Amino acid sequence: MFDVAVFGSLFLTLFVIMDPPGITPIFLALTAGRPAKVQRRMALQAVAVAFGVIAVFGLLGQQILDYLHVSVPALMIAGGLLLLLIALDLLTGKTDEPTQTKDVNVALVPLGMPLLAGPGAIVSVILAVQNADGAAGQLSVWAAIVAMHVVLWLAMRYSLLIIRVIRDGGVVLVTRLAGMMLSAIAVQQIINGVTQVIQNA
Repeated sequence: MFDVAVFGSLFLTLFVIMDPPGITPIFLALTAGRPAKVQRRMALQAVAVAFGVIAVFGLLGQQILDYLHVSVPALMIAGGLLLLLIALDLLTGKTDEPTQTKDVNVALVPLGMPLLAGPGAIVSVILAVQNADGAAGQLSVWAAIVAMHVVLWLAMRYSLLIIRVIRDGGVVLVTRLAGMMLSAIAVQQIINGVTQVIQNA
């Protein structure tokens, strides 16, 4: 009742795409300066949002895209542009948001989506669900999705220990590093989307 090959394949694919080690400095930069309790809650919120988005697209993804007449390349380009805006804010230090909404906003956007639940992860899950054979295949696919989100939560949850070591100066450095990483991810995502549009034309 469980297909180890399907589980392993999707888990590794999602690990590479969602990149728990790579998300750590971005998470630290976006949550810097907040109380530890709030940071832990934001880690859980971000993972919950990502899982919710992935689950919805896993169940109804192709129908949603077809209904809205949205192509996968368009989804990639839109996600890339959003990430690029966030990256520019990190690079310039303009990460402040209204006090009453900043905790929720950062956990939802960009952490939950499109960083964790980005176009790459969404498309991978849609294809995995469509190609899964029978109950065993579906069980393996959803087990891999759940396992990946547990790993993401653990990576962000315990990365908070790093803040205690690097202090404020280190946080500023991590923020700039995260901005550069995020801008590179965003530009690559936009390039991939544009390339696919040209190839499909």
